[in-house]
Amino acid sequence: MAVFIPRPNFPQLDSLVRSYFLGHHQAALTEMSQMLSTVELIIECRDHRVPLSSRNPLFEKALAGRERLMVYTKKDLAQGTLNKIQKNAITKWHSPNKVMFSDVNNFLDVKKILSYARKTAKQVDNLTGSRMLIVGMPNVGKSSLLNALRRVGVQRKKAAITGGQPGVTRKIATSVKVSEDPLIYLIDSPGVFVPYVPNSETMLKLALVGCVKDTIIPPVTVADYLLYRMNLHDPTIYKKYHEPTNNILDFLAKVGKETGRLMKGGEPDLEATALWIVGRWRNGLLGRFMLDPVDKDAYQRWLEEEESAGKSNTRLKKEAKAERLEAQRARNVAMA
Repeated sequence: MAVFIPRPNFPQLDSLVRSYFLGHHQAALTEMSQMLSTVELIIECRDHRVPLSSRNPLFEKALAGRERLMVYTKKDLAQGTLNKIQKNAITKWHSPNKVMFSDVNNFLDVKKILSYARKTAKQVDNLTGSRMLIVGMPNVGKSSLLNALRRVGVQRKKAAITGGQPGVTRKIATSVKVSEDPLIYLIDSPGVFVPYVPNSETMLKLALVGCVKDTIIPPVTVADYLLYRMNLHDPTIYKKYHEPTNNILDFLAKVGKETGRLMKGGEPDLEATALWIVGRWRNGLLGRFMLDPVDKDAYQRWLEEEESAGKSNTRLKKEAKAERLEAQRARNVAMA
């Protein structure tokens, strides 16, 4: 039997939409900047699986001047993939800011974050209570973290609405109490996407972890990227559905038939199957692994690549607008 060889790289897709910067993203960013003087701590969330790709450089400028706690969320979806050296590397990326790795269902993880917030609040000693702001890219787990802090801090039910797709929180929320002593109010905010993603693979990573809506990039394309990453990690993780393969159409066709995702006439529904497969991975049911490299030089390489691929803000906005209009025209044609 022939030895399976996974694809060594994924093709650069120049036609792929690389913008998801919406109107309410800019509005939220502006409002965050205006309220900086009233908050004592910013809790910035990034997805543990994409520690570099879920970085938003807009926050560096808009939120400068306030202490930040960096929280890498959803660590349970990539559990055990970071060794001590790699965790230390990520910690150094953000020095002097504090870094924590979190699973919102892990009481100790949530308690550590809450303890840090309480320590900060005690240092400020605000008689009316401390206000803290939680920020991050879309769907990185901000609202889930807020609810977990509230559950642990004041034993109350969730206050923020959560969902599997980005855009659930669309404006700055009212303050939510997460601690009685000291008194702390946490403010949820909409996820803010970058104006333009410099390369197609980063956009695919963000789509795969759910930072953009599933309608923005063709689901079959996202599933193909997932198949590529699963093969690099361990092709046996999908053995119950298919033998190791690099052919996404064959893979989806077989999975669609076996799981009953069929169209009229009995043909497999490839798009529905792709969404289902991607959803399984997002829930940790098809391997738990990271998509970004982590080593002591990874962050610097990322910044250099980001800078070399950078374009003027005017050009970025024009290209982003053109891509949104083109995507809208395509959807209109498809619905006609």
